[in-house]
Amino acid sequence: MELSLSQPTISNHLTALEQRIGVKLCERGRRGFSLTHEGRRVYDISVEMTGLLDAGSARLSCLRSELAGKVSVGVVDCLATDPALKLADAIAVLSRHAPEIELNLKIMRPNDITKAVASNELDVGLGGSDIKVASLSYRTLYREEHAVYCGSSHPLFKVPDEHVSGSDCYNYPWVHRGYWNGIRGQRFDDPIKHRVAFDIEAETLLVLSGAYLGVLPVHYAETFSRLRRLPLQDETYFADIDLATRTGEQAANVNYVSDAILRAHGLHL
Repeated sequence: MELSLSQPTISNHLTALEQRIGVKLCERGRRGFSLTHEGRRVYDISVEMTGLLDAGSARLSCLRSELAGKVSVGVVDCLATDPALKLADAIAVLSRHAPEIELNLKIMRPNDITKAVASNELDVGLGGSDIKVASLSYRTLYREEHAVYCGSSHPLFKVPDEHVSGSDCYNYPWVHRGYWNGIRGQRFDDPIKHRVAFDIEAETLLVLSGAYLGVLPVHYAETFSRLRRLPLQDETYFADIDLATRTGEQAANVNYVSDAILRAHGLHL
């Protein structure tokens, strides 16, 4: 449906591609469709090549104008409610002073943003990630506070702060983010009792159910009257919201966008 092509036509194209490359790319038949190991490698190489072509296209467009062409920016989810994020201010500046720059915003998971910037699928990344890549340059824009919350139907919702202890909280099921590494990711190892979410909005829905506790960004959680912040300081933390770009020479339009975002936060390239 996406390609507006019939299944036999697509199968013919795949067969022709396999013949040209000389390897079997996928298993297809009554049991369904799946990539072979070689097919996955070919796909990854194709994505990398497409990213390089897009980056080259952006640099070529700068020959006509330094302030033109597509710039892809990956942003972690649920940042729009954070008053510390000045991305909207940067977009306003770009729309006035560089209207020919085509800003392509994508909402993505933190670690996916890191990988996409490193592989040329994105030009700029905004968010926090436990994973730092040597080929990327990071500038911290601000720090985002996270704290523990419960939903209105949770047993702890109406308990006074002075009667809420850490042991009480840890006796209840939690939902945690699947991309957490280190101690935070190891704290919840019971898949029957606890739950995993890979997006903050999905995590929030589980917390709103009243069945789970969860650590959420304070600015986002405060928009819900059905959530209560619990006085559990051991789980309160601050995440660095970074601007990530590839090291080395960048296209002028990418630098312009990065600089606009940094300036909106009181920083400079």
